Amino acid sequence: MNEWKRAARQAVISGTTASLLSTAAMALAGAVEHRAPAGPVNGPSQWIFGRRAARHRSFNLGYTIAGYLIHHATATGWALLHERVFGRRKARQTPVATLRNAVLTAMVANFVDYKLTPRRLQPGFDAQLTRKSMVAIYAAFALGLAMYDMASQPRQTARSQE
Repeated sequence: MNEWKRAARQAVISGTTASLLSTAAMALAGAVEHRAPAGPVNGPSQWIFGRRAARHRSFNLGYTIAGYLIHHATATGWALLHERVFGRRKARQTPVATLRNAVLTAMVANFVDYKLTPRRLQPGFDAQLTRKSMVAIYAAFALGLAMYDMASQPRQTARSQE
């Protein structure tokens, strides 16, 4: 099978897992910091609606739905990169190596998102959250990638380990 096709199939699932976990982390951080769980989820909708959307704290049909869909699409894009780079080695990886690779992907995503990307096209979570919460969101993203990787690895039986 074509390597990109394989990676894309896996990225749909791993990206969804990472997107859901990181969105949950965003909502929790928004609730804790501002009693506004939808606020950080609105952030990515600044791509469409401008910076005011990233600063909007309450649920807004346009901002919140667009924010989640953009976040989901970008999470799937980062998952595609992750699957393409690390996917072939998954069967031979220890859980520590799997987690390390997921953290590395999340670190690259954060660097590109906030250092190389023009402000208007950044995720926008930073408009409402502390640095500590930002770390938690990217950690949740990494955990989502790692969870999928570990769940998709072939199970070894005691007999196959002998």
